[in-house]
Amino acid sequence: MRDKEFDLWAESYDRDVENSENEGRYPFAAYEEVLNTIYIKIPNNEKKVILDIGFGTGVLTKRLYDDGHEIYGVDFSQEMLNISKSKMKEAKLVQFDFSKGLPEEFKNIIFDYIISSYAIHHLTDDEKVELITKLLKNLKDNGAIIFGDVAFRNTEEMLKAKEKDKDIWDDEEHYIIADKIIKLLPDLKISFEKLSYCSGVLTIFKEKNSHYL
Repeated sequence: MRDKEFDLWAESYDRDVENSENEGRYPFAAYEEVLNTIYIKIPNNEKKVILDIGFGTGVLTKRLYDDGHEIYGVDFSQEMLNISKSKMKEAKLVQFDFSKGLPEEFKNIIFDYIISSYAIHHLTDDEKVELITKLLKNLKDNGAIIFGDVAFRNTEEMLKAKEKDKDIWDDEEHYIIADKIIKLLPDLKISFEKLSYCSGVLTIFKEKNSHYL
């Protein structure tokens, strides 16, 4: 059903995001800062191979595409894909349920960076770890997986945000809680940057045994 829900949302998605961000409220408080934080983590001095998971209407991906990077992407929604494809004619975009990993078309591609903004919350913590484990096989040794989303350092921060926005909070979504992900992936270098009371960026490096909040 996710694909149908997002097909219906596609036309008004950017407007809804803008309204939430302008009000500084859940779920899109600091939305532009989240996207900018992901963007500046990707070096712009040479062409990179980038996978965007849940690219939506292509707001972030288009910037990277315009910089000359080679763009691949998966999204639940055909309508979102249509919107993004109209902006990025040469990007390789596929409709696919990313909870299953990567589509066949991408399984032999090695990426410099794998990014995702406001999509990974559709997966439980165990599903997140399963996906990350799969993605690492397609990531260059000096690469990184970068998630920007509704995200928190710990459960206490999440519960405070939930209480603040209890009238609109979505209990069906599974937001990033950084210290939980670190415990589930203890051998990886992981960093977390808090950008608003309800958002942040989690970066997972293909390196071992280091993490910081």
